Amino acid sequence: MSKDKTGDKSARDTHYANLRRAHRDARRERGEIPTPRQDKRAKLSADWKPPALAPDQVLLYGLHTVRAALDNPERRIIRLSVTQNAAARLDLGDLTTLPFPTETVMPQELDRILGPDAIHQGVMLETQPLPHRKLEALRDCPLILVLDQVTDPHNVGAIMRSAVAFDAGALITTMRHSPTESGVLAKSASGALELIPYIQITNLADTLEELHELGFMTIGLDSEGPQPLEGTFAGDKIALVLGSEGKGLRQKTRQTVKALARLDMPGAIKSLNVSNAAAIAMYAARHHLKG
Repeated sequence: MSKDKTGDKSARDTHYANLRRAHRDARRERGEIPTPRQDKRAKLSADWKPPALAPDQVLLYGLHTVRAALDNPERRIIRLSVTQNAAARLDLGDLTTLPFPTETVMPQELDRILGPDAIHQGVMLETQPLPHRKLEALRDCPLILVLDQVTDPHNVGAIMRSAVAFDAGALITTMRHSPTESGVLAKSASGALELIPYIQITNLADTLEELHELGFMTIGLDSEGPQPLEGTFAGDKIALVLGSEGKGLRQKTRQTVKALARLDMPGAIKSLNVSNAAAIAMYAARHHLKG
């Protein structure tokens, strides 16, 4: 009598389908492939809206971002939501021994909270914002960065990474027309948010005057600046001031900084993305400070 292998084949197909699904989910958590839009996955609502967050609530996500937050003693953690794969990659060990509430979730659960475009890599951390820093604490910093209404959190995050790379003492922005501490900003900064003070102030002109009193040479970057950047450096404390893309520095900011300078570029394109300009300016400033 012949043996019916239909049942064996069906079980084998199911097993391999599960393996393929697990492999795909693991790649999504690592950020190697994007999470499909919610209307294409699990038939979630197409009109996703971000959750309403309290003023003292921040949702961070992504492996590098969350790892840096967990390692930051100043970060007050409320809850960790993590997949088994992400927990292993973060080397969290026994989740029940962590000093804060932790829950194991599926990637789809984080998709529903963070939205279809967030590459969360299987981990989300609910926290409180970092403590506010005062300008007085920057008295001994040789280099700081000031942003005049740079609104894109991706740009600010990229600038933050460069600021940490060049050992800047702080990143200062205005409260209005600048991104607050958020998951998008933190993800773009890839951990740098935990490594540099992010100070938001109400009046930029007043802040620049306060920096002058602390001994900083404030230099505003402007494509039409009267002299090249390297010719404006003076003293042992530099504050670089960059404006938003398109508008650049506001008139009041131009009038308040001690110098306006340009980045000379020999090529056909004479302007750069603000994050690239910030990195070049900090490199030049560091060259002056160590000279």
